[in-house]
Order: sequence, then structure tokens, then C-alpha cells
Amino acid sequence: MSDAPRLPGLTLKDADCLVETALAVGVERGFPPLAVAVVDVAGEVISLRRGDGGMPMASRLAPAKARTALVALKPSGLVDLPGGIIDSIQHLYGGDFVPRAGGVLVTDGDLVVGAAGASGALGVEDEEAVLTAVRRWQERRLPTR
Repeated sequence: MSDAPRLPGLTLKDADCLVETALAVGVERGFPPLAVAVVDVAGEVISLRRGDGGMPMASRLAPAKARTALVALKPSGLVDLPGGIIDSIQHLYGGDFVPRAGGVLVTDGDLVVGAAGASGALGVEDEEAVLTAVRRWQERRLPTR
């Protein structure tokens, strides 16, 4: 084991579980192929996968939606700001801010431990896949407090 510090939050195993579950939800529900990303509390990608036949651009949009949820501290589809402010935030984040449905926070109780984003289907379907994955992950976890 390394003595190097690490950020609190999701492990690779957690992130992979969230991604796999969201991809499976998309298949179960007949959504077009999704790309799903999970980011840590710093907004850096832990895990990213794109389903077979998924649009290449979805692999860029999924982490951007996750980061949007993370910096806004709410689902990316609930970010409702005037266009000029969105443009400013886009500039601030180098175009990596997508206020469209599909990005959700991953929480452990009231603590944000990361975020998940999906792209490739309709926004509501993207969000349904990651939200379902997060809920299932939370249900499997043992209480931490």
C-alpha cells in the first residue's frame, strides 16, 4: 500500500459498478447505446465506458454532464441559468459544462462523493440510467454512520 493521500469518495470498484449498472439499465429499458462516466469529487474521471454502437461524442458529453452536476451541486438538467451566464461558465470550465439532463450527484448520506453522467439517449433517459445506478449503489452500501 502507498502512503500517498487520496481524495475521499468513490473507489474504482464503486465507479465501475455505477457505470456497469447504468449501462445495463439502458439496455434493459431499450435506450440507445449510452456512454457513462463517473467522476471523483475533483471532477476527474474514474471510470468511463461507451456501449457498443454508441455515438463517439457521447464519451465527451457523459463526463461533462457529471462535472456539471458536481459544480452545480444538483442534477445537470436542473441547472437553469440565463444564456449569458451559461456562456460565462462554459468559458470558465473550458466548454465542459453541459446544463442538460444526464448528470447526477453520487452521495453517501448527505456527503457528495462524486458524480455520474450519461449521454447517448434522450436526456431524461440518460438521467434515468445514472439515477437508477446511483440508487442501486446506495441500497447495496452498508450504513457508514
